[in-house]
Amino acid sequence: MRQYIAAEHLKLKRTFTKKLVWLAPIVTLLLCTVLMGGRMLQSASYNWWYFMLLPGALTLMCSGVTQKDGKKLKYRAVFGISVDLARVWYGKIGVCVRLLMVSSIILFIGITLGGFVFSSSVTLAGSVAATLILFVSFLWQIPLCLFLTDRIGMFATLIINMLGNVACTVLFATSSVWLAVPYAIPARLMCAVIQVLPNGLAVPSGDPLLDRGVIVPGLVITVGLFMILSVLTAISFCKREAK
Repeated sequence: MRQYIAAEHLKLKRTFTKKLVWLAPIVTLLLCTVLMGGRMLQSASYNWWYFMLLPGALTLMCSGVTQKDGKKLKYRAVFGISVDLARVWYGKIGVCVRLLMVSSIILFIGITLGGFVFSSSVTLAGSVAATLILFVSFLWQIPLCLFLTDRIGMFATLIINMLGNVACTVLFATSSVWLAVPYAIPARLMCAVIQVLPNGLAVPSGDPLLDRGVIVPGLVITVGLFMILSVLTAISFCKREAK
């Protein structure tokens, strides 16, 4: 699998997709620094990250990976050689996971440094937990965005994924049905970790939203969904060879 991931990574050389890895977290940090004046930079950065900037950046990353083979070549360069198509697809998923991981680390470093420069609103342990939780809880969107881009194009996928994240965060993140809405899970878990609501206000003391018992179920659901979508989209990709 490493060879397939490495091959996908090479295709991204000198592309905007690779620039997004560092550009998205830096824009998030700068935006929150300007809007918050440095105050509450850390919690605000996490809120803006999962609410809008990460969904948009992740969708564009996945679209860039998919379109490198599919837009002009229509996968002729892939289907024309003897390779395991499922592994090709998993390689695309793997490189997107790597991009998401690097982008998350850059944001974490920026937020940690921001805590030293400005006031600290999230503990170091809380920041580590928030970064890991957001990374894991967004994984399932990678195979989904790759599949949708392949079938309906980048712009339609961007609209669908952005609307899904924003609308579900607003409507379901603090409701009792959040477990049934994958898009709402990251925001719900962040309420318990950084103790800030999706609207930026602090979670009231004693509120059930502070219960950290939701973290494990939320992560189990998103990891399970990631695995299921990865397999199903790989099967769908393999069937394209016959067309």
